[in-house]
Amino acid sequence: MSTPAQGVPSAPDLAALDAITDAVGSGAGLPEVVRAAARALDASLALSDRAGHVLAVAARSTADERALLSGREGVDELDLRVADEPVGTLRLRARSELDPLILRLVTTLIAGEVERLRAPERASAAAAESFLRALLARELGDGSAVLQAAEAIGLDLAGGASVLVVRAHAHVAGEDGRRARVLSLVERGARAGCPGAVAALTERHELPGDEVIVLLPEAAEDVAERAAESVRRELQAGLSGHTFTVGRSRPCPDPGDLHRAASEALLAANVAEGDAERPVLAFEETGAYRLLLSAMSEDPAELQRFYAETVEPLVAYDEQYETDLVATVEAFLDADGNVAGTAQRLFTHRHTIRYRLERVRELSGLDVGSTDGREKLSLGLKAMRVLGIAHRGGPASEAGTGAGRVPRRR
Repeated sequence: MSTPAQGVPSAPDLAALDAITDAVGSGAGLPEVVRAAARALDASLALSDRAGHVLAVAARSTADERALLSGREGVDELDLRVADEPVGTLRLRARSELDPLILRLVTTLIAGEVERLRAPERASAAAAESFLRALLARELGDGSAVLQAAEAIGLDLAGGASVLVVRAHAHVAGEDGRRARVLSLVERGARAGCPGAVAALTERHELPGDEVIVLLPEAAEDVAERAAESVRRELQAGLSGHTFTVGRSRPCPDPGDLHRAASEALLAANVAEGDAERPVLAFEETGAYRLLLSAMSEDPAELQRFYAETVEPLVAYDEQYETDLVATVEAFLDADGNVAGTAQRLFTHRHTIRYRLERVRELSGLDVGSTDGREKLSLGLKAMRVLGIAHRGGPASEAGTGAGRVPRRR
């Protein structure tokens, strides 16, 4: 074990130290504890358990994180022990002189938190991924078969479980290893809230971003809520230039019904994609979308047909001409069918709104002026969200606003 360079230390940041104890006392999880410790020590930190799994990182950049994890020059490794029992390793790169007393206090707090939250020995990532895929595909049979398969990889599902579906969308140029990094961050966040969590990337390549499914071996609502928020915080701290959505299922007491919980989390994630104000959404918060869960699970083809008969022509038109017909319909319905209210919401002239609604009628055959037309369009929009269909339209000049439609150049 190397020892960090020490000289004349600066005065300790008492507020930063207090933040560490607050994070420990509130159960915020190891990522928050380590971030608070990094501020207190004015250092970059990487925490691993005794098996070498990275539990939390507080670094200034991706390059800084790589330097920590690879043990480059200037990085010190501190063994963490509780009652002389090794519990992990803290890699540290200090930016100023360290007070030995403060360093000892901080490492003791972190070691105690690692010991408290330490999960059973982790199964291999491949085994966890295989289990999750078999579970989602309903290949494991009844509840007893699910329990046996879970026990084989060290999971105890006797108390039930919850499921998260997490998505990360990049708005900057991608980098090598991004998918693996997304998975690592999601795992860290989930295990901070629920130490036994397992996660795996899905292979749905039609999605515009990366998707991770997480199994939380706890049936308690507060555990799942805490894990979902911890995942969001970890992703925000570790991935700049991205947006995130997290869908959360209801607690599932019966392991044999976990495929239903996965469908709930998927539906919540799909709905959250269209709600920028609620990036973390529980199934119970999806409102009327819940009524379409059985259609999504049992007969998605029928749901797809309904979407095709209502909203798909508008989505295709928006895609081709970069217009905003779908957004206009959504705003019109939210404004209770009031054109002036729709124009105000979209910062657009009333004449433009009327033109767009006429185009909606021509393309879909549905008149927003009728109750039946509004109901079908509303359900079509819900079907689009439930199916997880990404919509990308506007902005572009439209006929009716003085410039004509502009085809997208490929």
